[in-house]
Amino acid sequence: MLEKLNALIEKAKERMAELQTLQEAEELRIKLLGKKGELTEILRSVKDLSPEERKALGRVANEARDKIENGLNARMRDFKLRTEQAELIKQKIDVTQPGKIVSIGSRHLLTITIDEMTRIFRSMGFSVSEGPEVETVFNNFDALNADPNHPSRDITDTFYINDEVILRTQTSPVQVRTILAQKPPIMVVAPGRCFRCDTPDATHSPMFHQIEGLAVDEGISMADLKGVMDSFAKQMFGSSTRTRFRPHHFPFTEPSAEMDVSCFKCGGVGCRVCKGSGWIEILGCGEVHPNVLKVGNIDTERYTGFAFGIGVERTAMLKYEVDDIRLFYENDIRFVGQFR
Repeated sequence: MLEKLNALIEKAKERMAELQTLQEAEELRIKLLGKKGELTEILRSVKDLSPEERKALGRVANEARDKIENGLNARMRDFKLRTEQAELIKQKIDVTQPGKIVSIGSRHLLTITIDEMTRIFRSMGFSVSEGPEVETVFNNFDALNADPNHPSRDITDTFYINDEVILRTQTSPVQVRTILAQKPPIMVVAPGRCFRCDTPDATHSPMFHQIEGLAVDEGISMADLKGVMDSFAKQMFGSSTRTRFRPHHFPFTEPSAEMDVSCFKCGGVGCRVCKGSGWIEILGCGEVHPNVLKVGNIDTERYTGFAFGIGVERTAMLKYEVDDIRLFYENDIRFVGQFR
């Protein structure tokens, strides 16, 4: 048995010298010292020896176990050290190498345009309000004096959630919410997302943005509206911009108008942007219809007001010469990054 122990020690030394990985060292430890290991198998014969022989063999067996364990532990420490060194080398930073270029994000062109437009109106005394994108039919149509048979109510134009709830088709419902919540004087603009059943193409999108404006006070007239709109156009498109108003019809304003601005590309001479006319339609507006004011129990004998609605995408496309509305929604970094 002593010969077997000595032979096992020599064999263990040879095996340890051949080890290549930490896993191999662990497997060898189990094979030699485990419950079914080679050393354990030898020691099972101890019970057949005399007490003197058992004592001597026990001392030798403990020495053999210590030698094998110490040898294996040394090899394991070596493997762990090598692994740590390899990992450190892999993680080493060469400070002489140039740094990686990190792309800095930028605001979207629609956000830039909305911020610019609201800044202009804030400078004229308007506050900014918001409303929900999921609206009631009452706020979106009825309270805005829209006829029950108005074509905009049709399911081919409006996204209905149920008979009484829709995705708002305009930001005008914020008008209704405002006059229901506060009394004159009122000066508010409401930027927001709107939805209509349009087939996407270069100039149409089922989702788009508007800025609604509302002013209600004593003695407000069409002249006040024209002054505000003219000031907005000059600040937005340049001080040389001229404006003109053409009669139109909207259910919630009377009288109603569409406003054109002189082409900021050619100065009114005529070009591709203005299609040779020298003018560009930019927004719809008018004096608030008395029926709309009555929804908020506003005395129409004492108070009057004006309202306007501006398409954000249209304004951005004109000012920044974007020829396809779909570019706003495709999240192409090459497009967005141009307006950093």
